[in-house]
Amino acid sequence: MKKFFMNSLVAVSVIMLATLYFTNSSQKGHDHSGYFTTPFATPQDLTKACLECHDDAAVDFMKTRHWNWEGDEFEMKGKGKMKFGKKQLINNFCIAVPSNEPRCTSCHPGYGWKDGSFDFTKKENIDCVVCHDGTKTYTKTPTAAGMPDPKVDLLKVAQSVGKPTIENCGACHFNGGGGEAVKHGDLDPALLKATKDVDVHIGGLGFQCTNCHKTEKHKISGAGHGSIAANTNHISCEDCHSPSKGNIHKNQVLNKHTNSLACETCHIPFHGRNMPSKTFWDWSTAGMKDDVKDENGRYTYSKMKGDFKWEGNVVPEYLWYDGSGDYYLAGDKIDPNSPVYLNKMNGNISDKKSKIYPFKKMVGKQPFDKVNNYLIIPKLFGPDGYWKTYDWVKASTLGMKSVNLPFSGEVGFVETYMYWTQNHAVAPKNQAVKCNDCHSKGTRLNWTALGYPNGDPMKKGGREKIGLIK
Repeated sequence: MKKFFMNSLVAVSVIMLATLYFTNSSQKGHDHSGYFTTPFATPQDLTKACLECHDDAAVDFMKTRHWNWEGDEFEMKGKGKMKFGKKQLINNFCIAVPSNEPRCTSCHPGYGWKDGSFDFTKKENIDCVVCHDGTKTYTKTPTAAGMPDPKVDLLKVAQSVGKPTIENCGACHFNGGGGEAVKHGDLDPALLKATKDVDVHIGGLGFQCTNCHKTEKHKISGAGHGSIAANTNHISCEDCHSPSKGNIHKNQVLNKHTNSLACETCHIPFHGRNMPSKTFWDWSTAGMKDDVKDENGRYTYSKMKGDFKWEGNVVPEYLWYDGSGDYYLAGDKIDPNSPVYLNKMNGNISDKKSKIYPFKKMVGKQPFDKVNNYLIIPKLFGPDGYWKTYDWVKASTLGMKSVNLPFSGEVGFVETYMYWTQNHAVAPKNQAVKCNDCHSKGTRLNWTALGYPNGDPMKKGGREKIGLIK
């Protein structure tokens, strides 16, 4: 019996030590110094070395949204079967990938996607270390189609790879749109040194991104625009916090609200909560004067890009949302006298699958073809691009050629709207939205826009669609 106890104790100790090792090493990086001893001539050589042991990972990765910048085939309403993702997306920041690949693909997890000829089947083009670097020293050159900064010590990086950390994910996702906190409103570098007030999960519980964005065969869960278009790959707060787990609220009135309110609606009270993000971008004023910065060093006007507005602690736009959205595609006709919705979130007050969610509404003013009445994809970066010539006609001619659409030669500018989900930078519960922020004299929710013709249903005695009855 004593021998059995001692053996069991040893086994438990080994398991505990192994668990501690792999937990720590997943954040600090695994020691691969015994595998890699010779400097790499090219980053592709580094990848080939990784593939000697991890070829199956490359096969899996090449099937993912991160690699292909588009999701699985699905039926897009009114447009038939298609694949959709960053490749096809038109936004009101730097507009689109086609003809601008060397700049846009600086955040692609690959090497050398400089134009439409990029070979997505070549395994050596995979950038393994952009997600697995454990040294926090790996960076890509912003204009080099995903190639690493020449100053990076590739051998040192390869020797210290580990599971992805917030630093790895944030290198791209905190800098979307061309800079810190530009695009998302809920993802920014403040999360790298988060306290509980910045984000309760990262700062309060020590989460990495992969705690929520769970991954199988390199397929990362969580819906970006491509997944929203297909209504797939969603994750939810309720994956962990649900009535069945008994860990939402002690107050049952609050629990009943979850029938109609997403968790984020109360627990992400503002976007740009930790750092201001862009909420307005006017391309029509580009090329007219010298750059202007505010007291914090942010561009409020750029000759290359036009006028901007930065805002922090912005009350989100609240919409009914069922997890899906309709997206503008290149060539879709527009009414230039009305704002163009680059995406519309699906959902309504009568749909039992819909809940009220918070969104960042991005407003832009971007080029369109005045004769063909559709948005223009301009070539911004590279030879003869707008940032070299400040010539919208030349930039539009080249950009539209890259997507095989006619260009009339006449450029106008039209207002555009785009909605961005708010899921990160979750505030502590003492900073959550209060009852009177929405009800009584509260103005946070636009009840009429949400489908309540008489305003706040609590004032009218109606309780059917605030979650108390549904």
